[in-house]
Amino acid sequence: MNITRRLRHPLAGLLGLSLAAAASAADISTSGFAASELRWFPQSPLFSGQLTGAEPSLLLAPEFRFRSEDGKTKGTFAPFIRLTGRNNDRSHLDIREAYVATRKEDWDFLFGINKVFWGVAESRHLVNIVNQTDIAEDTDEEDKLGQPMLAVGVQKDWGRLDAFVLPGFRERDFPDLNGRLRSPEPADENGRVIESGLGNAHVDVAARYSHVLGDWDLGLSIFRGISREARLPLSPDGTRRVPHYDLITQGGLDLQYTWEEWLWKFEGIVREGHGSTFAAMVGGFEYTHFQIFQTNADLGLLAEYHRDGRDPASTPSTGFDNNVFLGARHALNDVDDTQALAGTVIDLGDGTMSFFVEAERRIGDSWKIEAELRILANVDAANELAAFRRDSFANLRLSRHF
Repeated sequence: MNITRRLRHPLAGLLGLSLAAAASAADISTSGFAASELRWFPQSPLFSGQLTGAEPSLLLAPEFRFRSEDGKTKGTFAPFIRLTGRNNDRSHLDIREAYVATRKEDWDFLFGINKVFWGVAESRHLVNIVNQTDIAEDTDEEDKLGQPMLAVGVQKDWGRLDAFVLPGFRERDFPDLNGRLRSPEPADENGRVIESGLGNAHVDVAARYSHVLGDWDLGLSIFRGISREARLPLSPDGTRRVPHYDLITQGGLDLQYTWEEWLWKFEGIVREGHGSTFAAMVGGFEYTHFQIFQTNADLGLLAEYHRDGRDPASTPSTGFDNNVFLGARHALNDVDDTQALAGTVIDLGDGTMSFFVEAERRIGDSWKIEAELRILANVDAANELAAFRRDSFANLRLSRHF
C-alpha cells in the first residue's frame, strides 16, 4: 500500500530544518486526534469492479505548534494520515501545514506549507482557490491539501492586503477503478496534462484585499496559475478520462452583510483560460433564531442560489449551474457542543436532488462522535451527478483528541 503518492511538497526538507531551528528556543505544544471511521454504501455499485458495502479506515492528525518567547514568531507542523482496509485509493499521507510565520509591526510573513480559506457562502466556496481539494476525504470539497507558499500580508486602517507566491502545483487524486463516486471511465492520472512548460513546478501567484466596513465584510481576490479543477476529456480509445489542468486567471468577490440575526452572503468569480471566459456566483442568507423555545439552543435557516455560466464542452464540469440550496443548522450550545447541519441542493433545470446531514457531539473531554449521511434522489440521466446515483453513503467517525 503506497500512502506517499500524494506527498509532493518540494519544500518539505527545507521546512523540516527551518522548523527545528525555530523551535529550539520556543514554547512547544501538541494536539490533534486519532480516529476510526466507517463509510457504508448501501446500494450495489453502478460500474463493474467498484467496492460495495462497508469501508473501514483509520486516521491520525497530530499538530505540533511552537511560539517564540516574544510571541512574534510561530510555526506549525500538521501531517495527516488515512489508512483504509479495502480501498487503497483513499489511503494517503499529506502535510496539511508546515510553516514558519513572523510578524513585524503591521506586516506578516509566512514561509512553508499552509491552508488558506477565502469565502463566506455555506454550500459552495467559489473564491477559495489557493489549495487543491482533497476529494479522497469527502465529496463536499471542504477538505484541502497543504500548499507550499510564501505569503506576505499587511494590515492597515484601509484594510488588509495579502500576496502569495505558490510554487509546486498539486493535482487532484481521482478514484481508481474500484473506487466509488467516479465517472464511468476512471481517470488516468499518469496521463494527466498540465498547461505549463514547467508542469508541477509552475509557480502560481495570488492576492486578496479584505476590509470590514461597518456591517459589511469585503474581499477582492485575484489568482493566476494552474486551475485546481481539471477537465476530464476521454482518451482517444474512449476507455479512460485524462485530467487536463488549464492555466487560468480568476478574479473573485466575496461579500457579507450582517444585520441583526441575518447574514447576507455573496461570492462571485470571473475566470478565463478554459476556452470562453465565464462567470459564476452563489448568494443567499443565513437567519439565526437564538434560544429557541426559551432554551440555550440556536436554529439557523439557510438559503442560497447558484448560477454558473461555464461551457460544459471546454471547462471542468460542475453540478451548480442553476441550483438552489436550502438548509438548517441546529446548535444545542450544551457542554458537549452538540450540533447538526442538514440541507439539500436542488437542480432547478432537471429536478436532481442531493441531501446531506452532518452531526457531531463530544463525549467527555477527549472523545468526539461524528455522523454524516449523503443521499442522491431523482437524478436525471443527463445530470453531472448521474454517474454517482447509486453512491449514497453514510459515514461514522469516532475520534480521540489529545
